[in-house]
Amino acid sequence: MLLAHGWQKYSAYTIDGTTAAFTDMGVPAPGAAALFATVVEIVGGVALILGLLTPVAAALNIVNLLGALVLVHAGNGVFVDDGGYELVLTLIAGLLLVPALGAGRFSVDELLARRTTAARRP
Repeated sequence: MLLAHGWQKYSAYTIDGTTAAFTDMGVPAPGAAALFATVVEIVGGVALILGLLTPVAAALNIVNLLGALVLVHAGNGVFVDDGGYELVLTLIAGLLLVPALGAGRFSVDELLARRTTAARRP
């Protein structure tokens, strides 16, 4: 979902369009926020899919989503069809599980950890 939303900001809305939308929503520093949201969602989304630097990718996306929650969605109630925060909270909940449970045995993080451990063995 993060990758899809980031790609939408980049390709469909464009950074300029996302900046304009963030301006209309009252987001502070809308140009920087649009660039940050787009990059974090695309790069972080890919990193999470691959299981690469998952705690960092999760943390950056949580920061991004907390901004969306506070600045845009909190005043609109729960339901997403009213611009509410249900999707934002669901994504945050999922992202909180990533560092708690780890990236998984088929992740790049796990592969790198196994290689590092194997290299340290005498």
